[in-house]
Amino acid sequence: MGENLDLIVFHGKHTTMPRIQPLLVVFFVLTIGFTAFRATDDPFVTTLVEKLAAYNQQLPTEKVYIQTDRDNYVPGETIWLKGYLFEGISHGIDSASRVLYVDLVNTETSRVVREIKLKATKGQAPGQLALPDSLPTGTYLLRAYTGWMRNFPTDYYFTKKLTLLRADDAPDRSAKVDQRLTRTGVPAARPDLQLLPEGGQLVLGLNSRIAFKAISSLGIGLDIDGFVLNNQNDTVMGFSSLHRGMGTFSITPEPNQTYTVFARASGTQKFFTYPMPSVQPLGYVLTVDNVSNPSNIKVFVQHNKSIPIEAGSSAGRITLIAQTRGMIIHAAQAPLTKKAFLIQIPREKFPDGIAQLTLFDEKNVPVCERLVFIDQKDRLMVKLTSSKATYKPREAVDVDVTITDPEGKPVETMLSLAATDEKLAPTFEENPGTLVSHLLLTSDLTGTVEQPGAYFDDANTNRVQQLDWLMMTQGWRRFTWPDVLKETIPAPKYVVEDGLLFSGQVSRPNNKPAENVMMTFLLMKKDSTRSMMMGQADEMGRFMTTGMDFYDSTGVFIQALAQKGGNRNYTITLDQLTKPTVRITKVPYNSLLLGPDELAEFLKRTNEYLEIERQIKRNNEVLLQAVTVKAKREPVRDTRRMLYSTPDKTVKFDPMITGGAQTFLDVIRSRLAGVQVSGSGYNATVQIRGAANFQGAIEPAFFMDGMHSSKDALMSLSVNDIDAVDVLTGGGASIMAGSNGAGGVINVLTKRGSPSYDLTNDKSPGTLATRIIGYAPVREFYAPQYDQKKPEHVRPDYRATLHWAPMVTTGADGKATVRFFASDAKTKLRIVAEGATVSGKMGSGKTEVQVD
Repeated sequence: MGENLDLIVFHGKHTTMPRIQPLLVVFFVLTIGFTAFRATDDPFVTTLVEKLAAYNQQLPTEKVYIQTDRDNYVPGETIWLKGYLFEGISHGIDSASRVLYVDLVNTETSRVVREIKLKATKGQAPGQLALPDSLPTGTYLLRAYTGWMRNFPTDYYFTKKLTLLRADDAPDRSAKVDQRLTRTGVPAARPDLQLLPEGGQLVLGLNSRIAFKAISSLGIGLDIDGFVLNNQNDTVMGFSSLHRGMGTFSITPEPNQTYTVFARASGTQKFFTYPMPSVQPLGYVLTVDNVSNPSNIKVFVQHNKSIPIEAGSSAGRITLIAQTRGMIIHAAQAPLTKKAFLIQIPREKFPDGIAQLTLFDEKNVPVCERLVFIDQKDRLMVKLTSSKATYKPREAVDVDVTITDPEGKPVETMLSLAATDEKLAPTFEENPGTLVSHLLLTSDLTGTVEQPGAYFDDANTNRVQQLDWLMMTQGWRRFTWPDVLKETIPAPKYVVEDGLLFSGQVSRPNNKPAENVMMTFLLMKKDSTRSMMMGQADEMGRFMTTGMDFYDSTGVFIQALAQKGGNRNYTITLDQLTKPTVRITKVPYNSLLLGPDELAEFLKRTNEYLEIERQIKRNNEVLLQAVTVKAKREPVRDTRRMLYSTPDKTVKFDPMITGGAQTFLDVIRSRLAGVQVSGSGYNATVQIRGAANFQGAIEPAFFMDGMHSSKDALMSLSVNDIDAVDVLTGGGASIMAGSNGAGGVINVLTKRGSPSYDLTNDKSPGTLATRIIGYAPVREFYAPQYDQKKPEHVRPDYRATLHWAPMVTTGADGKATVRFFASDAKTKLRIVAEGATVSGKMGSGKTEVQVD
């Protein structure tokens, strides 16, 4: 393969969030020794570092993970879940977004059938999703993303397969169906065979590896075997898949030859033909060995180009860049004077996860690319230990949680934990995905990865080689270097949501934008509390409110305020949150890992439990209807006067006193002792009790419905929209406005701000009254406590999910204890816990407990 070429990494070992440091590239000239170059000596490498840093700053990535209590449900049940939000580069938890969108997608219709928004605090978003009784049996996708993630392809949203079953529509699990699920099945179907040259291209006369992956019509990897023929029908080589339809073979393309691949499903007779990828007459071949050496990644580079080398010219150099999640880990350059050479990259420089190796040619154009997986095992150890090996039905189960780092030191963190009945919550996939496999593997790949948990299972002794085959065959396009190297980076369409938001448009009667108009927003929450915000539309009439915090359906009243008496006949429209496109190419067939008897038991017990819950709900409703309430109803408090009980002075607005008035100051003029209004119309000023300081008269502080406002905004209000005006002085003014209340306080009470006002019937010009959906309220998971006798404990207990604890916190000793009670079932309990630290270390653990 030619002479070895050792090149040095440009900065030290990775850190959690490294800063871009000065780049050091060592450039070896094989024939005359070597010369060292710093970043300033190599403009192209410096440009790569700077451009990538700018790209990451303007388009940072986020990742989302969802843990659910289980993978299969019956319509009418509740999916208990917890979302985790991560910064995309360092994997530090607590990303900038505070809103997590969760959708349930029917894979048959590609329609979103349920959707919720969860509030994320410090990167954690617990919640639940209720399943309607009307949902049909089938496979569903649970999809989660942030608003910011909508700037990127939907391939990088979190998705998880869920299965819904019902007793009257259970899927057929006959032996005939099960036979179709084997990797050697589907004899009549043509395998979907992908042929992928390592590095990206085949080059004439250069030995290359071709990775392949065969997928059956059911969407799972298919074992195949086959051979390659040249145009003389000579067999060049044979091959067979080695792992889930994946494998490799080598070939050296020869002049005047074409090649055809013949492949068949293993165990069948019929071969199908596939064309070999095209062969380039000139180019580069990249071959990577990420398996044989525990210390270094070996990168073999070959080319067949003949390029004149001019003294001092950079045209005779190629550049290799290694990056992980947007962090450049290694940069090296080498001359083209040799046709083949080896570059070794120290493995210790990389963090855990997928690294991308990119080869740039002598014109600084990316020509070859290869993914490698680095497993540093820099993860949390999550140990779950039950207090006993075997428990009795309805006995208390104590589980000790112990979290340590790779060095065995205790770690303080927060986890989510689910305890389920293995019979009533059957597994539909071996080695399912975990928080670890998602963050380090599947979140950076497109397409379906089968049994991702197997690649992190220490019992799988061949996982390193299997991961390498996966890296050679699975798609990856978090970004492309041409995008990074563009002169300008496109502005993102969606903003980072630090809270709930809504946006819209203000238009004039002629449908043209109403530029720079003042806006007021009044939110009416279910608990009768109200909040007000003020802002201004931009020059195109666009407005947006962010950072809001409310739950459930909430009323909102929006008003466009004209500048000092201008036209108020505006039209306000809210943007609809368009759901991201659902693109389902092929969802792998779910191979139920339980027999017909177990399936029947699952459906029987689950439906029995649901019927008990429905009956309890019906009984509660009957009892509530029979209750006669004799207590006096508490009056609804006027939230407009939340900070004071009674004003010092007030003027009630009615048609008798508002007729002919332009502003609220015209109405209160001469009606309140001690309140002096000077001037007229929109130029009027007001002074309470002659308040003044060394600079002159002091105007009062202005409020609208108990919220800070401006005088100009209040002057723009129609007097017909005002209910009353309160005046406060002394202590009341200080409570309302603090030091700003030295001149007193005027609080304008609007009719729409009254707790008894129905905003949904408001049709006034320049206003909009509607309802918007907030965060889904977080319910507490109910589980019986059998150490306390209660009447409802007489009913049978066959719960599929025995316990759900989304916020388990370990102390400084890295330990926590979780307690729950076993059900009536004599079964095996599956307990799974997952969590992550602020710095980005993640971990998953599981154990089993027997109930006899």
